[in-house]
Formats: sequence, C-alpha cells, structure tokens
Amino acid sequence: MLETLSRGFRNARLKLQGKAELSEESVSDALRDVRVSLIEADVELDVVKAFLARVKERTLGKVVQIKAPKGFQVGPADYFIKACYDELEELMGPADARLDLEGKPTLIMMVGLQGSGKTTTAGKLARHLQKAGKKPLLVAADIYRPAAVDQLVTIGRKLNVPVFSIKGMNPVQLCTAAVTQARNIGRDVVIFDTAGRLAIDETLMAELDEIKAKTNPQNVLFVCDAMIGQDAVRTAAEFDRRLAFTGFVLTKFDGDARGGAALSIKHVTGKPVMFLGMGEGLDKLEEFRPAGLASRILGFGDVVGLMKDFEQVVDKEKAEKDAVKMLKGDFTFDDFAQQLKMIKSMGSLKDVMSKLPMMDELMSQVPAEALDDYELVKVEAMIQSMTNQERHNPDKLNDSRMKRIAKGSGRTFAEVKDLYERFKMTRQMMKQVGTMSGMFGNLKQAKQMQRQMAQMAQAGGMGGGMGMGMGGGMGGEGGAPALPAFTKEDLAARRAKTKDARKARKKQRK
Repeated sequence: MLETLSRGFRNARLKLQGKAELSEESVSDALRDVRVSLIEADVELDVVKAFLARVKERTLGKVVQIKAPKGFQVGPADYFIKACYDELEELMGPADARLDLEGKPTLIMMVGLQGSGKTTTAGKLARHLQKAGKKPLLVAADIYRPAAVDQLVTIGRKLNVPVFSIKGMNPVQLCTAAVTQARNIGRDVVIFDTAGRLAIDETLMAELDEIKAKTNPQNVLFVCDAMIGQDAVRTAAEFDRRLAFTGFVLTKFDGDARGGAALSIKHVTGKPVMFLGMGEGLDKLEEFRPAGLASRILGFGDVVGLMKDFEQVVDKEKAEKDAVKMLKGDFTFDDFAQQLKMIKSMGSLKDVMSKLPMMDELMSQVPAEALDDYELVKVEAMIQSMTNQERHNPDKLNDSRMKRIAKGSGRTFAEVKDLYERFKMTRQMMKQVGTMSGMFGNLKQAKQMQRQMAQMAQAGGMGGGMGMGMGGGMGGEGGAPALPAFTKEDLAARRAKTKDARKARKKQRK
C-alpha cells in the first residue's frame, strides 16, 4: 500500500546516483519526484510544502562526510535519503503507543465515522490488552447501526471477553452503567464502542460529548479509515476540536490506502498515531513506529516490526532448534509446511516481504500474481498430498510419486517437480550458509542475492521460494533476510570460492 509514496523517493534516489554534489539543480529535480508521489498519496498540501522545504534546507550546502565500513560507499544520494528519513520520522512522530492505564478501571472511548472499523478495532484493542495481562470489558454503545451489538458480542465470544449491553438503554446511560459493572466483576479496562455516522452531524457529536463528560475516559481514540485520504485529516480535525482525543488508530492500512493520512494527520492535529490496523484478524493491531514506517516508505523494510510479528507466532526455543537443524541442511517437507503456516499467520505475503530490507526494487519487478497468498496454498496442497514417508524423507520422491502428488493436489507434474528441485537447492544452500562465517559477506554479495531472488520470483513462484528461503532465514533469533533458491552453478561457484578462501588462510598461517 505504500508503493505510491515509495516510488517518488526511489526515483529521487536514482536521479542523484552518480552526482558528485547536492546542488540546487539536482536537489530540486529529485524533490520534484518526491512532491508528485506525496500529492498522489493524498498527503495534505501544506504538509507537502513544509516537508520539501525542510529536506531542501537539510541537504543544500552541506558537506557529505563519507564515513562507512569497508565495502560500502556513501554519496550525495545516500545523504539525501537520510535527510528524507529524518524528516519523515519527525513528521509522523514522536509517537507514544502506550495508553494511559492508571484508572481503576481504565476507560477507553472509541470514536469515528461509521465504516471506519471501530467495532473490529475495539476487539483488536481488547486482544492487545489481554496480551499485556489486562482484563477488558467491551461496551456495545453503538445502538443505531444494525447488528453492531451482535458483531461486538461475537468478537467478545472469540476473545473470551465479556460484552456489556442492555437493550433499550441510551448510550450515555449504558456507558455509565458499564463502569459500575466493570468494578463489580473485577474488570480493569472498559472499552466503549460508540456510534458513528456517515458524516459528522450535531446529534452524533452531542452524544459523544455527553458520554465523555459523564464517564471522563483517560483515553479517547479516533478510529480513522486510512483509505479516505485527505478526508481523514479533515474529519480528524473536527473530532479533535469537539472531543480533544488522545490519539489515532489508522485502520485498513494493509489495503489500497495510499498512506497520505499517516503523514498528514499528526502534523495537522498534533495528536499521535498510536496503532495501525493491518488486517481482519483480531491480533492484527500494531503499535505505530514512525521509524519503521519511514524506513518502509524509503524501501529499507522494517526488520524490527517484522521480528515483533515473528515473536508473536513462534516459540523461541523451537525456532532455535529449527535454525540449527536447517543450517545443517537437515530439514524436511514437514518442517517446511510448519514454516509456511508461520508465515501465513504473520500476515499477507506482500506485507511480510515489504518489511524485508532491499525489497522495494524487487517488489516492483515481481508480477502481482507471484505475491498472491494463494501461492502458499498451492504449495501446502502439494505437501499435504505426500505420504508421511515422503514428507520425512524428501529424497524418496521420484517421477512416479510426483505424478501421484500432482494428481492428489490438483497441480501439474511440472509444479511438483519444480517445488522439489527448489527444495533440494535451498536445503543445500542452507547447509552451506551454516558453514559460512556470516549470513552476508558484504553488500555486493547481498545485492547478488537480491538479483537472484528477482530472477527466481519471475521464473516461477514466490510461494515456494519465499517459504523455504524466509522460513529458514528467520528460524534463528536474529531474523536474517530471505534466502533465495540457487542454481547448481551458483552453489558450485560458492563452494570453489570457500575452498580458495580456506587455502589462502592456511597459506597465511604457514
């Protein structure tokens, strides 16, 4: 969803590559691409102007200090991108995702327009607080929208969280009574799911004003649909004027939103974005990190955010054991299937990949269908069509067995054979990685891996390659970038290179 924003910064970086200095002309030319992408992404015009002016001030007339480790080169283009990163982080932050939980009970009031995702977000927030050891109570204060109460009750049942609702009671009385009920049953957080409208009107705002005045909540969160662009900023400004809320929750951030609201909303209202809604699942609520989003916009991924997702879906001890096993080249299709499930539970394949470093250019080269989550489903179907013996001993597969697997999974023989070949190559590659001193020797080697990943993706399916590559790479605690499937020639060349390096070290010791 950040492609519109990322494109302008990527083009600006390319224009500055090879430049010896950041002149007025070169910086203005680069900023032109950034300006276009910001406007296309629905960033508010005053925010665009202020952002561009600050980046220009940071970069013009500055001496670029080239200080970098051996093997890396830093030039004017990198200095320009660093200035953009600093300004993006400042524009969206500082953010404090911590709610005020000092109350007994703590009260959280969810407000926003109808259709923004308040009810689902109330459930996600309850789940988030459950993980933190809290005991939330949901309050169905949206009595006007058809089935709103039933929706919240269903969510509460899934989470094993009580939902307070009294038929026929008006929302103000309901919220007041809910606070008393929470004290009586030992609930330490109360979440009000208030009503919304298709547009702001006086009746709605008066009701919300009264609920706030009667209950005095410590937290008032404005739930905002990231897909409505600049309208989100205008709506937020009006809600803030009437209710003085404490922070935002941006929903549908994994959809077709252009991302402009994330850049504009903090600047215009002065209130922080606290959470991002990244999917329909009740555990898909992320604490907002300006540094992580700025890094993703600029195409550098968000490894910290990725590892937080990873930690939520995997057992640390098991991950460490799996990592050791895989780096010995000793893993099976059963291990692979478990990792596919882990990747799917972390979110969509496209979203997971967008958090990996150096993936912006790859994402633009890979066909959309190659990033379809259905690719993982196809691979799972082929593995499930194998016998237990075949899954535990992949080397037993032959043409006859693969034809049977293809028939059982509804795939073609060529697809099964391709999966098997890539599995073998990746297993060899993982074994070799286990003998290397580091996952990536230098930047040149990382770039080479990136190019080979692009070739593999275009040739036949990120589903299998990403599953094996990323599943193995992320097995350890450090969360290494995804590993591609390599050809036999690549492996032979690497073995020869490793062998030569050993000989050179022996010669030096003598």
